[in-house]
Amino acid sequence: MLHSKTKWQSPAADPALSGELARRLSISPLVASLLAARGMTEPGEALQFIRGGADEEHDPFLLKGMKEAVPRIRRALEDGEHILVYGDYDADGVSSTSLMIHLLRRLGASFDIYIPHRSNEGYGLHNHALDWALQQGVTLILTVDTGISACSQIAYANELGMDVIVTDHHEPPEVLPPAYSLINPKLPDCPYPFKGLCGVGVAYKLAQALLGTDVPEEWTEIVAIGTIADLMPLLGENRALVRRGLASMRQTRYPGIRALLEVSAVPVERVGAINVAFALAPRINASGRLDHAGRAVSLLTTEDADDAELLASELDMLNKERQMVVERIVTEAAAALEEKMNGGPVPHVIVLAGEGWNVGVVGIVASKLLERYYRPVIILDIHPETGNCKGSARSIPGLDIYSALSSCSELMDHYGGHPAAAGMSLHRDRLEEFAAALESYASGVLREEHLVPVTQTDGEYKLADLSLQAAEELELLAPFGMSNPLPKFIVRGAVVQETRTMGQGSRHLKLTLRQGGVTTDAVAFGKGELAELLPRGTVIDVLAELSINEWNGSRKVQLMLQDLAVPEPQLFDYRGARDSAVKMQRLRSVLLPPAGGQARIAALVRKNRLHERAQPEWQGVPFWVYDEYNGIAPADSPDSDADSVTLVCLLDMPESARQLDAVLEAFPNVENIALLHSLPGERDRLLVPTREHFKAIYKWLAAIAASPVSEQEALLTLGRKLPLSQRMLRMMLDVFEELEFIRKESGRIAFVTRPAARELTSSSRFVQLSELAEMERYFMESSPAELWQWMESRRLGVS
Repeated sequence: MLHSKTKWQSPAADPALSGELARRLSISPLVASLLAARGMTEPGEALQFIRGGADEEHDPFLLKGMKEAVPRIRRALEDGEHILVYGDYDADGVSSTSLMIHLLRRLGASFDIYIPHRSNEGYGLHNHALDWALQQGVTLILTVDTGISACSQIAYANELGMDVIVTDHHEPPEVLPPAYSLINPKLPDCPYPFKGLCGVGVAYKLAQALLGTDVPEEWTEIVAIGTIADLMPLLGENRALVRRGLASMRQTRYPGIRALLEVSAVPVERVGAINVAFALAPRINASGRLDHAGRAVSLLTTEDADDAELLASELDMLNKERQMVVERIVTEAAAALEEKMNGGPVPHVIVLAGEGWNVGVVGIVASKLLERYYRPVIILDIHPETGNCKGSARSIPGLDIYSALSSCSELMDHYGGHPAAAGMSLHRDRLEEFAAALESYASGVLREEHLVPVTQTDGEYKLADLSLQAAEELELLAPFGMSNPLPKFIVRGAVVQETRTMGQGSRHLKLTLRQGGVTTDAVAFGKGELAELLPRGTVIDVLAELSINEWNGSRKVQLMLQDLAVPEPQLFDYRGARDSAVKMQRLRSVLLPPAGGQARIAALVRKNRLHERAQPEWQGVPFWVYDEYNGIAPADSPDSDADSVTLVCLLDMPESARQLDAVLEAFPNVENIALLHSLPGERDRLLVPTREHFKAIYKWLAAIAASPVSEQEALLTLGRKLPLSQRMLRMMLDVFEELEFIRKESGRIAFVTRPAARELTSSSRFVQLSELAEMERYFMESSPAELWQWMESRRLGVS
């Protein structure tokens, strides 16, 4: 049994509703059900979503502040004023700044740009930057993706004689800055009908207001990058703009975008929203995280192909460096957490801080630890000289991290954010108190159900439903992203036909699945460790996205696995393995993840020889031992909780069927059993005893033990005459003794010439030998499926 990483939730289905949509719009039942599940139940609404045309775009002058901003910019152009574009260092800020550069170049403006350094300056407008702007002769500042909260800074700019036009999309504060013009669709009295624009989206509306219908179509490529990277909802106007931008990008004339696609190994002609999100955006963001975002702006605005190639390569190297930095900090942070927990429970809020933890990537680190432990996570970088800490938080749906921070605001110098993510700064002397305050707050909010991650899916389907035609029709719903995610399908009861690994270090998993006569390939990136747990014939449930694999002109459907589960208990066959400790630890790490939810424990069961416990690889796993009289008992503490054990690793075979039954009875909630025992040689094997075996021994005993003979001599003689092990012969002699066919005295045996007639089955030792031989045959010779079926039959018999 393998548990899914998250709990899968399906929408309530209405077959009649989706059937009517399919009929009215002439689309497949699959696409119709997806539309209905996403709230588009009216044919007109669904058709508009599928088409996603220009009618979704709105008049830029509906944005409050636009009517004031446009004349001021035109006056600056006429008078030759020097303009400053003030941006931000993330991908949206880079896109916004780049779009404004294209606009001001087209307008023939005199301008400079300024983007603060993430680590040295931080987010937002800064007075020292305004002083610099004044020295450059700037009289008009255009902010992009920032400025809506910069009250004091804009007031300072006004004192210096500079006008400020703010274009932003962040939540406005109660007190607004004294700017010449504020353009933000989220302003309370802004009549603009679509509130989901990102920073580059607002900048694009300013370009539309200034140029009218003369806005180059390729500018939508930059809009698409910023909108997707900033995780904005791909609905309404965003959907229309991103669609246009991706279509333009597939034949892009921008040297920088083409070079970035090439260095990311994305085919230009097939680029989609997923490529932008996972290939382009990380490389653009890497510039601002590890260096300065100006390098990414140069890439998106250069007109020279050679410069573009060089800049794209630099961003690619920065992104690889960023990945290594993140991996290092994740490793250090996880080790620090495990040391802090010391075997105890995961805290409600994970707070970790360290020196040399690049503040540009702490948000990514927090996200990765959240995924691993499913708790709200705060990661902070400590300045080694000042002791000041800057950090980022990522949270789970059950805890509003902004509210949690607000509950202990007096401990921080600054903080801000929203329910899912936040940033903060404080001194290292307050870290312990800060962590305790958050733990206290969260323990009163989070309940057990909040600590189980949930994945929203698009319903349960058969492999037959997920056809090549269905995969092609999904493009009707693209582009996919926030608020319009790539569909995720649950398939239950698929049978594994083939399992193999792919990639360097066998990191990735490839399965061939079969269900109801349909066979489909499935790929799971980063799940190569599961390969040995999914042998042929395993019945699994999968959560997957649907894709098309194109190779040598052939196109076929392929599932991209996001999660999987084995709903039935499993038997893992490592009989005779020399690296049993390695196998155990691997099983333990895969089957017993450290995330929240129900506790699951591994137990090691073996004979009463426990020298292994001193070895490091066995540390932290409870030992249970076979007991000659009680069957099985904990080795360390009589209070060991057998009910929590879900993985049992047998390091030795049971010494009797009674011991095996005791194991099966001792762990009522066991989900998986691993066979890690050694295989005895032929000389020690037992065979299931038959009457012929006993007749042959009886015959030879009559010949060699007519008068008393040493038992050892008799065993050696019998061993030469019969193909049975010494162990088997010794136990058969015990049966003869119990039945009074022989007598044993002082190590010698004597044949009884006229014994009373007795059935073999009346001997308890014969029954014991038969059961033990049968058990050993299953444990040493049978297939895992046969052994599991036999053990299940015994478990049901003892339960």
